Amino acid sequence: MARTARERIDGDPNSSGVYSALMDKISALDGCELQENASSFHVTHGRAFLGIHPRRGGILVNIVLTRELESARIHRAERVSANRWHNEVILKDPLEIDAELLGWIREGYAHTT
Repeated sequence: MARTARERIDGDPNSSGVYSALMDKISALDGCELQENASSFHVTHGRAFLGIHPRRGGILVNIVLTRELESARIHRAERVSANRWHNEVILKDPLEIDAELLGWIREGYAHTT
């Protein structure tokens, strides 16, 4: 039987720690909602600007922006429409949730208002 995103995160102490640290930071953004899907979570503010996907030993964060991010931290970037990019970052340690990452997340959040 397939496990839900919540079960996968809760079942992996490292993923759980990274997820909790990320959610603590995201909670500072006004008006965000967490939508739990079968295999992932979406953080929305009118529309989704952040996807959170469980991975063994961490989480994959998909930041929706109007541009491709140029950084060694970017696991993958994909243009999904003329003005929308999905920029993926793999987080394996809560310390990776730094000013750079939070800046990208705030940029995605800003495009939802």
